[in-house]
Amino acid sequence: MAPSLTSKEFKLIQKFIQEKCGIAIGEEKAYLIESRLSKLLVDSNLSSFEELYQKIAVGGDQGITEQVIDALTTNETLWFRDKTPFEIIDNVLMPQYIKELREGLKTSIRIWSAACSTGQEPYSIAMCIDNHLARKGIADINLSNFRILATDISKTVLQVARMGRYDSISIMRGMENGYRDRYFKNEGRVWCLDERIKSSVHFQQFNLQNSFVLMGKFDLILCRNVIIYFSEQLKREVMVKIAGALNPDGKLIIGSSELFPDYRDYFILEQYNNGVYYRVKG
Repeated sequence: MAPSLTSKEFKLIQKFIQEKCGIAIGEEKAYLIESRLSKLLVDSNLSSFEELYQKIAVGGDQGITEQVIDALTTNETLWFRDKTPFEIIDNVLMPQYIKELREGLKTSIRIWSAACSTGQEPYSIAMCIDNHLARKGIADINLSNFRILATDISKTVLQVARMGRYDSISIMRGMENGYRDRYFKNEGRVWCLDERIKSSVHFQQFNLQNSFVLMGKFDLILCRNVIIYFSEQLKREVMVKIAGALNPDGKLIIGSSELFPDYRDYFILEQYNNGVYYRVKG
């Protein structure tokens, strides 16, 4: 049985997680640290949470550090989450991107799915694009014209994402039968993603606290349901970096429940049906 988390131990791990991941865990959520790390404590034969802290923060044990990050980061995800962002891509952005590609204004469209978890979001983007092209009978442009980057801080979820293999419960969450039947093959207990869709997404480990300079420029960034866990200062810093990483007229989509009160300094709010997205100021 794992020991209880003391106030001192909470503050040590709280500080470590905020510095490492940017996640701000308030004292009212101390139970999350205790409940999510108790098993790791037992499995690692550690006698206290302070001993765990010493291993990750002082000793630099990368293996256990990854396990702590995996345990404390939220990896809730599903296919075509919230629907509206994909309606925006399908009905608003795709016609613009096709026009730009045809007129030679762009040679490719770059899209970044930040905090991609186990891959449902970037793969949903790829399927949305491919389905749009097929539905409109577009033959001169294909999925290879769209470069999709997907990042997450967790190596574990990225390993799952790269495999493109999902169990029956995961495949049901948000997935319409039409998309499932077209883009997946059932192999008993798992559904395997079509290789063409899988190969259209490049996965990379990345911490949103780091500089975006080496990431290049993007036409669309989706940073959804992640900044709500950040401190107010880090939220502002990430949004400034996103603005700098977008091409002229580039778009940002955030989570439907996330607030972005300071957007006017860098973005123009756009609306589509019941959803919103942001266009970077020129």
